[in-house]
Amino acid sequence: MGELLALLSAVCFGVTHFVNGLVSRRHNGLTVALHAQLGGTVLALLLALFLNAGSATPVDYGWGALSGVGTGVGVAFLYRAMSQGAMSVVVPISDVGAVALPVLVGVCFLGERPAVPTWVGIAAVLPALWLVSQSSPGPDDERHGTLSAGVPSALVASMGFGVQFLAMAQVGRESGLWPVALSRVVSVAVIAAVLGSYGAGWRLTRRPWAAAVAAGALGTLAIVLYLEATRQQLMAVATVLSALYPAIPVLLALVLLKERLNRRQAAGLTCAALAIGLIALR
Repeated sequence: MGELLALLSAVCFGVTHFVNGLVSRRHNGLTVALHAQLGGTVLALLLALFLNAGSATPVDYGWGALSGVGTGVGVAFLYRAMSQGAMSVVVPISDVGAVALPVLVGVCFLGERPAVPTWVGIAAVLPALWLVSQSSPGPDDERHGTLSAGVPSALVASMGFGVQFLAMAQVGRESGLWPVALSRVVSVAVIAAVLGSYGAGWRLTRRPWAAAVAAGALGTLAIVLYLEATRQQLMAVATVLSALYPAIPVLLALVLLKERLNRRQAAGLTCAALAIGLIALR
């Protein structure tokens, strides 16, 4: 059951990012992220009020708040990246840290000892990132590609999502949903701070606003499913399965938006998929 919940979480994350990625093409990605997280916060508060059946400790709230910081950074910079570059490139880049960071923290601080395939997967992350981040060469650069638009922001998002998954997995089994609600509130504050620092607009028109809010609520459902999956399954398994979410926006972008990958990017995506699969074998 835990595996199914994690996969459903991945589907919800994927649809959320695809919808908000589309909105970010016409509106500032940071503004979209803010309204999406506001929608997600409302749902989280409602779920906590009506479905909460636990007792959270201060430590649980601390992990929830830290997860919210990661969520805020991840969502803000992912949607900024999607407003700058191809969805089929930036979304997979934003995912690598979400898988690799929990593994590295587990090794360095939690005494976990991954198997050899996991180390191979971690080693494959760097070439995967380099390949995926290369755009097609221009007329003045026949041998080498240039850095794809949106890649720097996607790398920042990658670290944010790693913190999100890692921290949320530490919330206690009996804590209920209030730590999730707190994480949403914190994420809104983080995004608002980033938005203000970039001097972006704060408003969306009606239809884009509705799409962003609905997608944000789906993102909250995704994190609730992920939290429940970690309570029924090993954190490593739940994290890796939930981190399969890039498959949804990438496939939709290739099929519906007619995005195209060059050979380097295709090789990089293949390398990233292998890296995630190998890490899952730990």
